[in-house]
Amino acid sequence: MTAIDELRRTVARLRAPGGCPWDIEQTHQSLTRCLIDECSELLDTIDRLDLPHMREELGDVLIQVVFHAQIAEENGAFNFDDVAREINEKLIRRHPHVFGPDKLQTSDQVLVQWEQIKVQEKAAAGRTESQLFKPLPPRLPALMFAEAVDKQIEKKQLPAESVLDRQEIGRLAEELDEAAAGRKLFALAAACRRCGIDPESALRQECDRVMRNVEAQVQPAR
Repeated sequence: MTAIDELRRTVARLRAPGGCPWDIEQTHQSLTRCLIDECSELLDTIDRLDLPHMREELGDVLIQVVFHAQIAEENGAFNFDDVAREINEKLIRRHPHVFGPDKLQTSDQVLVQWEQIKVQEKAAAGRTESQLFKPLPPRLPALMFAEAVDKQIEKKQLPAESVLDRQEIGRLAEELDEAAAGRKLFALAAACRRCGIDPESALRQECDRVMRNVEAQVQPAR
């Protein structure tokens, strides 16, 4: 029996009659905060390159995957093997330059092909993105949300001249390194606290403003 099979058996036992009362009570919804917490703790070990603790935290994230798959299996939806099989098939399908005859030479080429395959997959499944900005996870931290919005504006070459100060962004990009960026972000967060401003909320509202204004500029041309 492999280690993953042993883990799956343990989780199933915890959920079975006579198992752990807490584990038996859990649902997909009740476990969402656990998943966020475990991912945050894993990110902390990655930031510190603390490999022994990283192994431990990877296990804590893995058990969340196994737990959700166990609940789904109990409900007759899918099981862990289905999850693993689907992601494996997706990896092979989205890497034809590795598992097929076509070869790519650069990471940029890989990313372009990856996006093209995603579009083809969604079209084949009857799923198309009607929104200008593709749906983003609603619980995405505000900084990651802002980065994703800017990335889509740049990738799709959306009109944002009247919305974003590109010169200011470019100037900052030339001046910043990781340490300087961290100092500025920390100082801004601290200043927001002193002013009674929630920086997460403020940045998320700015992201919403940017998306609304960009969409308003593009809408007439549709």
